[in-house]
Amino acid sequence: MRLKNTMYSMMVLFMGLFQASIAKAEGIDAAVNAVFASSTGWFVSLIFAPLPGTSFPWIVLWLVVGATVFTLYFGFVQFRAIGHSIDLVKGEYSDPKDAGEVSHFQALTTALSGTVGLGNIAGVAVAIGIGGPGATFWMILAGLMGMASKFVECTLGVKYRNEYKDGSVSGGPMYYISKGFEERGLPGGKFLAALFAVFCIFGAFGGGNMFQANQAHAQLSSVIGDYPGWITGIIFAVIVFLVIVGGIKSIARVTEKIVPFMGVLYVGAGVVILLMNIDQIGWAFGQIFEGAFTGLGVAGGMVGALIQGFKRAAFSNEAGVGSAAIAHSAVKTNEPITEGLVSLLEPFIDTVVICTMTALVIIITGQLVSDPATGLYVLNEAGTAIATQDGSSGVALTSAAFGSAFTWFPYILVLAVVMFAFSTMLSWSYYGLKAWTYLFGEGKKAEMTFKVLFCLFVIVGASASLGPVIDFSDAMIFAMAVVNIIGLYFLMPIVKKEYISYFARLKSGEIKKFK
Repeated sequence: MRLKNTMYSMMVLFMGLFQASIAKAEGIDAAVNAVFASSTGWFVSLIFAPLPGTSFPWIVLWLVVGATVFTLYFGFVQFRAIGHSIDLVKGEYSDPKDAGEVSHFQALTTALSGTVGLGNIAGVAVAIGIGGPGATFWMILAGLMGMASKFVECTLGVKYRNEYKDGSVSGGPMYYISKGFEERGLPGGKFLAALFAVFCIFGAFGGGNMFQANQAHAQLSSVIGDYPGWITGIIFAVIVFLVIVGGIKSIARVTEKIVPFMGVLYVGAGVVILLMNIDQIGWAFGQIFEGAFTGLGVAGGMVGALIQGFKRAAFSNEAGVGSAAIAHSAVKTNEPITEGLVSLLEPFIDTVVICTMTALVIIITGQLVSDPATGLYVLNEAGTAIATQDGSSGVALTSAAFGSAFTWFPYILVLAVVMFAFSTMLSWSYYGLKAWTYLFGEGKKAEMTFKVLFCLFVIVGASASLGPVIDFSDAMIFAMAVVNIIGLYFLMPIVKKEYISYFARLKSGEIKKFK
């Protein structure tokens, strides 16, 4: 009861902030920034506190160790089973009679829509802006290892999901932690599940909502001209509401069209730029490797590049966070391991392919500048990012990189940013909704309450500045990972049994193709 009162009080606080600010349109940005700067700083500091005597955030080590453990425990499953993963996405083993709401492909695109987005466009620029080109290497490594984390959590998501009479399902870390711990006779499962659900709700409002609206508005105003962020927010909020009111099936129908189209458009443009500068690709990779293992760069050289690489990779692909397990839980299958195998493709597509593409374009087009005397990238006046040719950062840096090759590309990037932001908000609305209904119960009233609040936060995000939004977003997302990885450690033996059983039956011919 106390949890409900606290949650509703915080919702009322933010609604009050919105109503007060909207009345004074000219001061809305300042009002939102002031609230975020003063009320979330302590939590951000806690999540990103460095290890004693170092500048290395403990949460980054937490994710690195988790991904490494799962990679070794499952014998590099991300490399050995990728062929079968592709067959599953193609629907070769899909039985239409299986329980669930969406296909393997729809589940993958829904989850990808929550990861392939501004983390790839703006997040990569932020990582390179702070950690130098070397951050790219650590992003790739984090993506490869994160495939194993995603495999574990999404297998558990399907295994412990709730299936209802109307054919709908609910799943995710809050369900597999509570049920799995109870099954193994472990204490604390319900508490950890509730804690994850709280973080997930605010993660949905932050990284899955406000950050997306914020960067979408930044790109729109850079092309159209400066105008109040709340205008972008209202437009986004209305469109998002029209889709999410239809539930996961409506979201999946939209994302299965948006994600492939925008992915091909964005990567295609990147490939063209790389082909135009093919003679510099070798040099660019040299910069990446040199920056990853030497003092080239800032924020501590190798350590700085490593920190930024892993931070941005985790924010982009969400491996270990547990969010994607919520979307994958809705898949039509009676074999939990199949969706774990499908899900491991996400970090590869998101981080290894798309993030690397963005990084190479930024490096090759010469957007970063270095100190001629030292050869090191220089900090801006705020001491938070590398100086660039035009002083830009975030999505503006990526826009400048692509625009240097195609003067018209910033207009295409506007479309990409808007569509990526839109699809990400759709997915995270579903993640937050399932966490909300886990805490407050299933039902139309509870669902509609969350959906309205989610859309209000779209307006707040479009009105705030990058600093407070990205700090809040990172803190909420990483807080989810703390709880989720604890659960994965205790439940990974269950996944191992599922894995051994599935491949034994696949090898014996008991599991057959349907196509």
